[in-house]
Amino acid sequence: MGEENQTYVTEFVFLSLSQDPQTQVLLFFLFLIIYLLTVLGNLLIIVLIPTDSRLHTPIYFFLINLSFADLSFSTTTVPQVLIHFLVKQETISFAGCSTQIVVLLLVGCTECALLAVMSYDRCVAVCKPLHYSTIMTHWVCVQLAIGSWTSGAFVSLVDTTFTLHLPYRGKNIINHVFCEPPALLKLASADTYSTEMAIFAMGVDILLAPGSLILVSYWHIISTVIQMQSGEGRLKVFSTCGSHLMVIVLFYGSAIFAYMRPNSRIMNERDKMISVFYSAVTPMLNPIIYSLRNKDVKGALRRMTAKYPF
Repeated sequence: MGEENQTYVTEFVFLSLSQDPQTQVLLFFLFLIIYLLTVLGNLLIIVLIPTDSRLHTPIYFFLINLSFADLSFSTTTVPQVLIHFLVKQETISFAGCSTQIVVLLLVGCTECALLAVMSYDRCVAVCKPLHYSTIMTHWVCVQLAIGSWTSGAFVSLVDTTFTLHLPYRGKNIINHVFCEPPALLKLASADTYSTEMAIFAMGVDILLAPGSLILVSYWHIISTVIQMQSGEGRLKVFSTCGSHLMVIVLFYGSAIFAYMRPNSRIMNERDKMISVFYSAVTPMLNPIIYSLRNKDVKGALRRMTAKYPF
């Protein structure tokens, strides 16, 4: 049958992480635990910070935005993956796939921008503590948050438009566990070069540019910390920055690998696992690294539980 006679795809079929029933059950419970921890951790931050006046500072304002993005990021993909572990035919409609791509790119790209903004906030706090309150005003924080969400929306619009503009005929089996542009492009019935270049350009804007800002910020932080007289102060800042950098490297590294390399026609198991990592594991780690290890957040949690005992 010629390509011109093939009908347009109305649904896609996913290939599971494993075809073994016992392994699928184990993966179901593993992903369920990850998702529950993600929801509980991020919801706790979203509820806790606004209710405690001691946490009404710029960094926690950005953390609320990050937690909302993480919660949305994980909810866009993980529940679907959980359902597919329990059914024989892992399918999604074309409209559902399109919606998943839009939301995934929106919150994922917003998170990239937010991580850069948060690194800048920490840089100002460590390097210019006396001017922190005059630099990071409430209005500046609001503008930075709006800019992060706007940049995420713009990249999502561009990537989604280029990806969904391509014709999809005949082939509908995605060797992946959820919809995202690199996986979908492999099924397109037309040349994908211009779309790949558009996605690469957006990757430079939302991955490499914020990533460079993060590296510069932490370079200034480390340079300032080295000059500190207090060994305890150096240890505290290095411990905090080290945890932050670990999450950033994991998130940015996996996202860059997925979106900023030549688009091979084959999606292998490594690609699937990397995508699963930054869509499921990183949103679970963020509240632990950024907040729940923080003594201020622990104190706020103790005050809330004392005020509202269960």
